[in-house]
Amino acid sequence: MKKHIPNTITCLNLISGCIATYFAFQSDCELALLFIVIGAVFDFFDGMSARLLHVSSPIGKELDSLADDITFGFAPSAIVFSFLSGLHIHILLLPFLAFVMAAFSALRLAKFNLDERQAMGFIGLPTPANALFWGALIVGLGEQLAAVPYVEWIVLAMVFVSSYLLVSEIPMFALKFKTWGWKGNEIKYIFLLTCIPLLLCFQVTGIAIIIAWYVILSSIAVFLAK
Repeated sequence: MKKHIPNTITCLNLISGCIATYFAFQSDCELALLFIVIGAVFDFFDGMSARLLHVSSPIGKELDSLADDITFGFAPSAIVFSFLSGLHIHILLLPFLAFVMAAFSALRLAKFNLDERQAMGFIGLPTPANALFWGALIVGLGEQLAAVPYVEWIVLAMVFVSSYLLVSEIPMFALKFKTWGWKGNEIKYIFLLTCIPLLLCFQVTGIAIIIAWYVILSSIAVFLAK
């Protein structure tokens, strides 16, 4: 019985992503973001339960990637698609370019399954971080963005940048600690300490700012390591 628990949690992640996608296509980006967050919670606990119960399996690994691409690839792409469609732009097919991000998310997840370098950190932007960035950005700043001239081109440029970051070779830190001391964990502690004021000051938009800050801090860590 216990061997089915992690896969069941993974399927709940997948279902959350499907629901998030539905609400995104209904232009209800707030609920879409909520179900992406719920999916992220399930994504955290499926891996944890597999390790605790010692029931990791190849099928679970593949199922996890499939669920993640729905929740953290297709759902945020649908949010961006819905936003662009609401702008009433003249180039009819332009909003569909948002789904490039879903394809790059799938590629990132496939690379992650084969990459043995990502035990204590990530190579490229994790898909949950990318999904939370886009969901929070559209929910928090959607109305203000819609009023910006040529915003469709700005958003599409950002889609391609985030797609690149997903499959890039840029090392990005994970919040995993071998020791709890300051030395060697400076970037992680700085990140955690700055998250709280950003959330308090900017609320939902703060999530998008935090993800952008995460990428910047990771890049700084790479520079300092040289």
